[in-house]
Formats: sequence, structure tokens, C-alpha cells
Amino acid sequence: MLRFQHPGYFQWLLLLIPAVLAFVYVLWWKHQAIRKWGDARLVQQLFTDYRPALFRWKFLLLLLALVLVITGAANLQMGTHMEKVETKGVDVMVALDVSKSMLAQDVQPSRLQRAVQLLSRLFDQLPGDRIGLVVFAGQAYLQMPLTLDHAAAHMYLNSITPDMVPTPGTNIASAIEMCRQAFNSQEKTHKAIILITDGEDFGEGAVEQARKAYQEGIVIYTVGVGTPAGAPIRDPQTGDYKRDENGQIVISRLNETELKQIAAEGHGSFQYLDQVSDVARRLENSINQMGQNTFQENMYTDYNSYFQYFLAIALVLLVLELFIPEKSKGLWAKRVSA
Repeated sequence: MLRFQHPGYFQWLLLLIPAVLAFVYVLWWKHQAIRKWGDARLVQQLFTDYRPALFRWKFLLLLLALVLVITGAANLQMGTHMEKVETKGVDVMVALDVSKSMLAQDVQPSRLQRAVQLLSRLFDQLPGDRIGLVVFAGQAYLQMPLTLDHAAAHMYLNSITPDMVPTPGTNIASAIEMCRQAFNSQEKTHKAIILITDGEDFGEGAVEQARKAYQEGIVIYTVGVGTPAGAPIRDPQTGDYKRDENGQIVISRLNETELKQIAAEGHGSFQYLDQVSDVARRLENSINQMGQNTFQENMYTDYNSYFQYFLAIALVLLVLELFIPEKSKGLWAKRVSA
């Protein structure tokens, strides 16, 4: 089994985007400066020692080196030894809304990102519990079955995007049903569903599914993301706001009423996602009060790390970058620029 020990480091790759944009701007600026001098070929003859291709190669090597350093920091690992692990805890299925309305920014940085922040913290606070993940929009999908491998849970969590569920809309009933199916039907206690959504439900039967879940020994906790005032939904591809059939901008609002009904039928509780740390602590306390079951699961307990290979290649690229000058003469420079 391959995994990254610290997948959160991949977020640093986003910082390279401004660097690439700045590099493109510098290339454009240099091109414009040359044009102001006159004919580009004549100017190049005046500055015979300047090689634009060398400048591009230097940046490319530096960029690749940084990508490799970040990948090395994430630490690619391979499991080498598996053994049966026994622990006590609760089975917790998380149902996470990834519909387009979760892109609304009435909470920062967005509803979906705030929910991911909550789950990332919560996973760390439930070390002895088995965790599973269902993502849903107009349809629900089992993203990760129940597992004690919380590192894998973080990997799945970091890969979540609104595009992973092709069916538009929000169907909470299907999410609860999918979570029910993920549990061991023989166990009648020590099971919980954490439903995280803005509550804009376009399906039917969510409250009935919550009632069935409780009859199977499952407690449901709902977490509302968003505000009653709401916010428009920006399309990440077009940059425009979502509009209705009359051309009016659609405002997505938190629907607390249904989420409170679901929590009541599931004999759990509803809470609004304001401070991530506070909500995570309250959920942790609620789950810890449910009692514990004994789990046995085959897990990798030893891993080999391969970060050193990425760092070694990055070091080689950095050394190469140092030996490539922006200004050079001779046959070697001509070959590179060609």
C-alpha cells in the first residue's frame, strides 16, 4: 500500500501558481522591452550573449525542484508489515455535501473548505474510532469504507472537490442510506453518522432515513454550513454566478429546519459550523459518550519512506540550475537555446 504520510504539504503547490504567473509576466515584459528597442532580431544581435532559452531552463529546473521538495516533505511511504490491530471506539460515517452550493462563500474560505477543515481536525481527535466517508450531491458515493487508518482518511479528505459527484443537486436521503449500508448490520450500538451540509435538500425522505438509521442503532449528528442570509454560487469554470431560469442570481441559504429534524429523528444534535475547533470538540465529546466497541482490523504497522529520493533529485536539479547562466557564449549555449 502506497500513501503520503503528510498529504497536507501538497497545499504548498498552490503557492507555485503565482510564481508561474510572475514568470510568464517577466517573459512578456522582456519581449515588450525588446520591441521598444526596435526589430527583435536586430536587438538580439546587439545582445549576443543573452539567451532567453537559458532563462526559461533555469526557471523550469527551479520549479521542478520545488515540486519535488514539496513531494518529499509529504513523504511517500509503502507498507511493509501488516498485522491485526485491536482497538476500542465508535464507528463513525461522515456524509459530506460536495454539491455546487457548498462553493458559496458566506463562510470563509467557502462552505466546502470550512467543512474539510472541521473533518481534518475531527479525524485527529478520534484516534481510536473507525472512520468512513460518503460524499454526495444529487447522488451519494462511498468514498472510503470504515477504517482505523486515519492517514488514509486525510488523503481522501484532501482529494475532495465538487466535481467528484457528477449528478447535480443535493440528496441527503441517499447520503444517509449509503452510510447505513456501510455499517455492520449485526452491530446495534456504537454507530454514528455526522452529516455536514448546507441543508438545501432537493431529494425526499431524509427524515425517514434518519428514523430508520436510529432503529438500526445509529445516532445522527448534523452540522449546518452556511448562513441564513446566504450567498451566491460562483461557477469555478466560468467565474459567473449561478442564475435561475429568469436570469436572476441564485442565493443559496442554510436550511436549519431540515437538519434539526434529521438530528431529532436520529437522536443526535444539530450545530452550526462557526468555530472549527469548538464544533470538533463538541462532536468529539458526543461520540466519546456513546460507549465503545472492540474492533479488529488488519493494518500496516511499518512503512518504508521514500522522501530521500525526491529530495536527492531536487538537489541535482538545483545544482544544474546554478551551472546554467542567463548569459553565455559559445556552442553549448547555442545548442541549449536551439
